[in-house]
Amino acid sequence: MKYITATLSNVGGRSENQDYCAFVEKSPFTCWVAADGLGGHRGGEVASRIAAQTILDEFAKEPEMSAEAMVRYIKSAQDEIIRQQEEEPKLFSMRTTVVILIADHEGAIWSHVGDTRLYHFSGGRIIFQTKDHSVPQAMFDAGDISYDEIRQHEDRNRLLRTLGHEGNLRPAVEKESHQVQAGDAFLLCTDGFWEYVTETEMEADLARSDTPEKWLADMAARIISRAEGKYDNYTAIALFAEK
Repeated sequence: MKYITATLSNVGGRSENQDYCAFVEKSPFTCWVAADGLGGHRGGEVASRIAAQTILDEFAKEPEMSAEAMVRYIKSAQDEIIRQQEEEPKLFSMRTTVVILIADHEGAIWSHVGDTRLYHFSGGRIIFQTKDHSVPQAMFDAGDISYDEIRQHEDRNRLLRTLGHEGNLRPAVEKESHQVQAGDAFLLCTDGFWEYVTETEMEADLARSDTPEKWLADMAARIISRAEGKYDNYTAIALFAEK
């Protein structure tokens, strides 16, 4: 199995882009990371970059595809963010979400903190998606709101877990590797992206796309047509699995 990757990160209607995404290949593994920073002037931008780069650096030094390795990579990112908060008082409030995907020729494993999401598509349909660590997600789980109401909920920015907050980190980590087949696809995206693109639309655009670049472009066109004013940064990584 090989993976064809495309990335997109746009400032949206904001003055700076506090999202960050990147990936590194260390055969037989590849690691993809997307992060959405929060907190003060430049704080979010710094936090998302630190998280992604630290995770990728740690992965490159010790490439591994396991739940234990995933926790180790995330803890390294948390420690580095806390360290820089202590060194630079202006960044004391910086936080970031993060989602990580690691795959080899047969399977994939992932982890996340916050509301930056991962979707796994097989046969053109979503067969798995992460659950946000947010107040609206908790309200949906409790049966208080519908799933679609998460997107525009007034408390959507109230996150229950982030990197940069001292205490119990509790990343969500898949315990077992998920099988990947030729034709499968993955989408990692920040909330500024999934806010404007529904799951049904993700599937519809995927069906019309023969490359991950085309898939991202079609979904981004939806965002541009719908978003107004000072709308959020939007970032996504799309990848296709091929034999």
